Amino acid sequence: MEEIRIAKNSFRILVINPLTDSTKYGIFENETSLYEWNVPVNKLWEERSISEQAELRTQSILQHINQIGIRVHSIDAVCGRGGLLRPISGGTYVINEKMITDLEAAKFGFHVSNFGALIANNIAEKMGIPSYIADPVVVDEMMDLAKATGIPGKKRKSIFHALNQKSVAREISSQLHATYEDLCLVIAHLGGGVTVGAHQYGRVIDVNNGFDGEGPMSFERAGNIPNHHLIDLCFQNGQTKESINNKVIFESGLKSYLEIGDLDELDRAYTERRKETEEVFDILAYQVAKEIGKMGAALSGNVNAIGLTGNLANYSYLTDKIVNQISWIADVYVLPGENVLSALYHAAYRVLTKQEAPNQY
Repeated sequence: MEEIRIAKNSFRILVINPLTDSTKYGIFENETSLYEWNVPVNKLWEERSISEQAELRTQSILQHINQIGIRVHSIDAVCGRGGLLRPISGGTYVINEKMITDLEAAKFGFHVSNFGALIANNIAEKMGIPSYIADPVVVDEMMDLAKATGIPGKKRKSIFHALNQKSVAREISSQLHATYEDLCLVIAHLGGGVTVGAHQYGRVIDVNNGFDGEGPMSFERAGNIPNHHLIDLCFQNGQTKESINNKVIFESGLKSYLEIGDLDELDRAYTERRKETEEVFDILAYQVAKEIGKMGAALSGNVNAIGLTGNLANYSYLTDKIVNQISWIADVYVLPGENVLSALYHAAYRVLTKQEAPNQY
């Protein structure tokens, strides 16, 4: 029997967020999450090619959907998390052959998020439905002036939490009864990496490169450090390029100060070593507040609102410290979490309901 849609604009959308040890997926309809789940990944799959790993992840998702009783062919579209592609403007992109080729070859680098488009494309081809990605980390809308450094030819890159930043920016705009394209906002994502973006009328004209650890320190990144300290570190006996990279990007920040490994351990540290943890939060809050001030200057002081998001925004002590230092600039909205699945759903929904035209890669 042919399915009867509840309403004209009722769309069932499958969204996919690949993680290192699992593939998180969700099925949304009418602003409602019908189902969300983490499907485990077999470690042996890492020995396969990228395309083979994507197909194995695809099959595990489809099998799980069938097991829970949701009809696969009731899905109208698939939207995956975007990976490392060439720099592109923000928006929702149709997954095409060029995108698949670049991701399978890891032309611009490999990250687990690369699987998002590959899995979405696999599912869409099997079912004959459209597939998309939205606002990958490589979104580049920065002004040329913002990319310049003190060394000619060495330019800053735009790599940041574009999906969550833009999703939060849209949510704040909605609360202000305005559109994202009408406002100037500063959005700070606080997580494993910290990125702070200056959003001007729908474009992020300046942002720190959180992937490389530029800007404030974060849960695991060192952030900006004095040049002479970095140079000294590079010339210590036994140091390699890889070891320096791991030190400043994966082994610094809150992890280093508190000698912890993950966010669960941060929760325990905050419970058992409250004073010590709050002292480190003070450092992070100060650095984030300074970065927000910098982005306010990038917007020439024209800031309609400030947003704090990401997993670390769940700590009210941290966000209160930041708010107290920067609330003179504009009202501050705290929207914790990364909200990847919901952001992907809304991106695809805007295209399906023709609120937004899809882009071509």
